[in-house]
Amino acid sequence: MIPTKSVNTLLILLLPVLFICSGAQAQKVLFLGGTAHIGNGEVVKNAALAIENGRFLFVENQMFRRIDTADFDQVIRLRDVHYYPGIIAPNTTLGLTEIDAVRASRDFSETGEFNPNLRALPAFNTDSEIIPTVRSNGVLIVQATPKGGIFSGTSSIMNLHGRTWEEAVLHEDDGAHLHWPERFSKSGWWAEPGPTSRNKKEEETIKKITEFLDEAKAYAANPKPFNLRFEAMRGVFSGEKNLYIHCNQAKSIIKAASLKREYNIPRPVIVGGYDAYLVPEILTDNQIPVIYKRPLSLPEREDDDIHLPFKIPSKLLQNNILFCLDMSGGMEAMNQRNLPFAAGVTAPYFNDKEQVVASITGNTAKILGIDEHVGTLQSGKYATFFISTGDILDIKTNNVIRAFIKGESIDLTNKHTRLRDQFQSVYDD
Repeated sequence: MIPTKSVNTLLILLLPVLFICSGAQAQKVLFLGGTAHIGNGEVVKNAALAIENGRFLFVENQMFRRIDTADFDQVIRLRDVHYYPGIIAPNTTLGLTEIDAVRASRDFSETGEFNPNLRALPAFNTDSEIIPTVRSNGVLIVQATPKGGIFSGTSSIMNLHGRTWEEAVLHEDDGAHLHWPERFSKSGWWAEPGPTSRNKKEEETIKKITEFLDEAKAYAANPKPFNLRFEAMRGVFSGEKNLYIHCNQAKSIIKAASLKREYNIPRPVIVGGYDAYLVPEILTDNQIPVIYKRPLSLPEREDDDIHLPFKIPSKLLQNNILFCLDMSGGMEAMNQRNLPFAAGVTAPYFNDKEQVVASITGNTAKILGIDEHVGTLQSGKYATFFISTGDILDIKTNNVIRAFIKGESIDLTNKHTRLRDQFQSVYDD
């Protein structure tokens, strides 16, 4: 006799095949059963998820809505599963790099300090072998982000599905990235912070930034003669683009936040934000959100609490600072698959685990300016979501079995699963 859990898993694996083959976006499909984690702090038990033309019709408790299953082309009944919005990974080079040790496969930076016109969009490689490995853990949307220099370039938000970057793009040129100089710099091996020294180039770099912003703002008011770099900045001043300011130390955050007032920049975002919880009024008064750096990190200072990197997200919430999480840093592209587990280490410091789910879904969508279309399981939004038999934040129980982008079922096989199957068959023999 097949155990009940195995029967349920078999149904999950077989029934969505119909969903793939018959053109998901043209069908009305109904999922019944399981728990829906909305992505805004809410949870719906005994859920009913209805999808049509790649968007959610409704996501509600079956008991609270009268549903006629005859209205749907497919009805998929499941048990003991969890529905989550597609996880959104901000500030990443995924799609812009393949092998970090091979310079020819790294396409996220250019020479020079001021390159806001450098666009990640046309460089995004939809054929990357890394993308399927990340996608298999529920990360379905990324912000492909250039790195290097002072103004590193303009990012774009991409679905992790599509034959070309034109098919994959969700939001084109969402913002420019500015790397603000830190007041103090440190040296030392990765596991040993080493001595801290005053950054002698801080004032010089800030002067370069302000001169560039002065010229860019003047150009935005009168765009003649045409200047490619300043043209890329016009949306920052009009509010069409975010200005992502990368910095971690408190004094740097204060100075960077002042740009909103000094240059009338509508949508600044702090990226990194290690000390953001120390200056909450600066961020809340100016309504500046934070993309918090990888929680699975060592403390920045020798006298910091060893658990401080895990606690900072809850401190941001307590101070009413809108925040989300990223996985930038070493082995950045491949590590995006661990974003939900990095979020999971912060969960013990929150009163509600759903707040942690929001930090990698709904909150991220708000900060990136794409919450009208994705980030939560709500009526009218794209049906970009996945199904797991366990807790997405728990590395031991999470098991993503189906994923959908704009209502289309996504193949979750990847190089890892192919190698597993290849060698498993050898040992089984």
